[in-house]
Amino acid sequence: MNHHRLVGAIEKALCWDGPTELGDTFARGKLADRDLCGRLLTPTRLLDLIMRRSLTAARISCLQDGDYVHPQNYLTTRAMRRAEAIQMVDMERLGILLRDGCTLVLDGVNAYDATLEVACRALQWWSRELVQVNAYLTTGSAAGFQIHWDDHDVVIVQVAGEKSWEVRGLSRPVPMYRDAVPNPTPTDEIVWKGTLQAGEVMHIPRGYWHQATRQQRGDGFSLHLTFGFPKRTGVDYFTWIADESRQAELMRHDVDRWGTAGTRKEQQLAFTDMAVRLAATHSLDDFLSAREYQLSSARHVMTHGLFGAPLAVVCMTEFPPHIEQDGDRVVVAAATRRITFASKALPAVELLTCGRPVFIDKVAAMTSLDAMTIAETLIREGVCAEVTPELAAGYDGLLTPEAL
Repeated sequence: MNHHRLVGAIEKALCWDGPTELGDTFARGKLADRDLCGRLLTPTRLLDLIMRRSLTAARISCLQDGDYVHPQNYLTTRAMRRAEAIQMVDMERLGILLRDGCTLVLDGVNAYDATLEVACRALQWWSRELVQVNAYLTTGSAAGFQIHWDDHDVVIVQVAGEKSWEVRGLSRPVPMYRDAVPNPTPTDEIVWKGTLQAGEVMHIPRGYWHQATRQQRGDGFSLHLTFGFPKRTGVDYFTWIADESRQAELMRHDVDRWGTAGTRKEQQLAFTDMAVRLAATHSLDDFLSAREYQLSSARHVMTHGLFGAPLAVVCMTEFPPHIEQDGDRVVVAAATRRITFASKALPAVELLTCGRPVFIDKVAAMTSLDAMTIAETLIREGVCAEVTPELAAGYDGLLTPEAL
C-alpha cells in the first residue's frame, strides 16, 4: 500500500528506506507534502468528531497543569427519548477548558474517522503491525503528560500549531508494559529538545522518555497525531506457542498437585519436552503468518446489494492478503478465510485486493474477466468491502496520483 501519500511522506521525512528502520533510532524531519496535515485532521474537525459521539473517560481525557481533569467537568449524561441515557461530551464545558488552556486527548481516533482509519490501515500494510492513532489538542500555555515512556514505537505528525518537546534515551532496554521490573526513572541523556512545527514528523522508539508542552507560549494551540506501532516480541511468540499447545492432549492435562514429587518431576519433563517440540515445529515465520491470517477484517458497512450492485471495492483486511497460486487454483488467505478461485482469476483478484479502491468495471475491462462475481465473493467473505461514498471520502486526497 505504498501508494498512500502519508506512508511515502513519512519515509521521505525521516529518511527511511521502508519500515525496517522503525524502532531503531530517534528520527525527525519535515513533510514535503504539507497539504497532508489539514487532510488528516484539523482542530475543528476533531471537536466535531467528539461532539457527535458517545464517549467515555476511557477514550477521552483532559489535562491542565499536567494533571487529569475529572471527567465530570466535561462529560455529561444525556437522556435520550425512549432510550437509555448515554454519556457525551458537554461541548460548552469543554470549550471553557480549551479557552483557559488544556490538553485534550482522544484515543483511537481511527475508530471514528474514515480518513484516519485509512491512514492507519496504510501504515499497517507498510509496517505489518497494528496501528492506532491518538489526537492531542493543546491550547494556550497548557502542559501535556509528565515525562514518560511508551511500550511501543510512535510516529508523531504535527498537523497544526507548534509544541515543545524533550526526548531522552533509554533507562532500560526494550521495556514492556508487563515487565519483570519497573522502569520509573528517566535517563539524563537528552536525545533532542526543540519545537515541532506544523508539517514536521518525529519517530520515538519504544522506551525513549519524552514529554511535550506549550508552557510559556501564551496564546495559540497545537494539534498532533501519535501513530502507535506495538511490535511483536519474544514474549508474544511464546504466548502464541502456549496457545498452540492446546492442540496437544498432554498439555491439557491438570498439573499433578497431589501426586508425589517424583510424578510431578516426570510430568514437568514431559511438558518441557513437548514445549521444545512445539517451539521446533512452530517458527517465527509461522507465528507472524498466523497472526496476520487470524485477524478479522476491519469494521465495515455491508449492504448485501440492497441499494444496488457495488461499483467499487477495497480490501479491508488489517494486513495484505496472502495470495497463492496452486496449479489450476488461486487461494486468497486472509481474515480467517481461505477463498479459492480458478487460476485465471488471478489478475482480477490481485487488483481487487491491492489495498486501494478500484472500480469493478475497470477491473473487468483490464482483465476480460467476470470481475463482479469475483468482487461479490470477496465482499461476501469479508475480505473486501463495497466503497460507499462515506468510505470513499476517507481515501480522497490520500492516494498518490499513479494509484488513482
